[in-house]
Amino acid sequence: MSAVIGVIPARWGSSRFPGKMLAALCGKPLIQWVWERARRAARLDEILVATDDERIATAVEGFGGAVAMTGSHHASGTDRIAEAVRDMDAEVVINIQGDEPLIDPGLIDQLAAEMSAGAEWDMATAAEPMRDAAPAADPSVVKVVCAADGRALYFSRALIPHVREKDGSVPDNALYLRHIGIYGYRREFLERLVRTPPSNLELAEKLEQLRALHIGARMKVIMSAAPALGVDEPKDIPVAEDALRKAGCV
Repeated sequence: MSAVIGVIPARWGSSRFPGKMLAALCGKPLIQWVWERARRAARLDEILVATDDERIATAVEGFGGAVAMTGSHHASGTDRIAEAVRDMDAEVVINIQGDEPLIDPGLIDQLAAEMSAGAEWDMATAAEPMRDAAPAADPSVVKVVCAADGRALYFSRALIPHVREKDGSVPDNALYLRHIGIYGYRREFLERLVRTPPSNLELAEKLEQLRALHIGARMKVIMSAAPALGVDEPKDIPVAEDALRKAGCV
């Protein structure tokens, strides 16, 4: 069976929250919460934290995690992951976002299973239904629209799909899908992706997944029942801590 490797890209220089990977949530750094959740996934043969920062590397090794040191020049987590697995024997690579302390291990396993089942898909990602249109209109919330077989058609910060006539024929609670930023890649497609320059769509929306669609990626979108919780700014810390307590993690 081909190896499935989970990689958590972790950089220090987040523009909105520098050093957030080591920000304390209920007494543990954010990156440790993510690593511990990823360890609960049954289909990962190995888990790595890919970073170019010695402070993050030291923290990860301190709680028992494995580190792949990468260059500091990478523009994206995908580029960092590609370097981290460059010399590894892995057919499938799972990109696990380092800022989601309650990432669902079952969702990681779903992506790993989908990508390991055959060569039908180049990539896989996830989404959750949004129950009302108000947060869907927020440009910080990335939306995705899909074909009948779950293939991603487009991602946008805009409100997609656009409802031309508000006559109630299309209920809001069945229309909008919030993208969850976890990805599974077939190894050869990952290597092709990072060799490709950003497309105009990617540059306009600031969404890296549009580069994959631009070059013809067959990308499966898996529906998730577990809502994602991301830590993007310092103000998100108390919200995440409250969620961890409610989930019984503390």
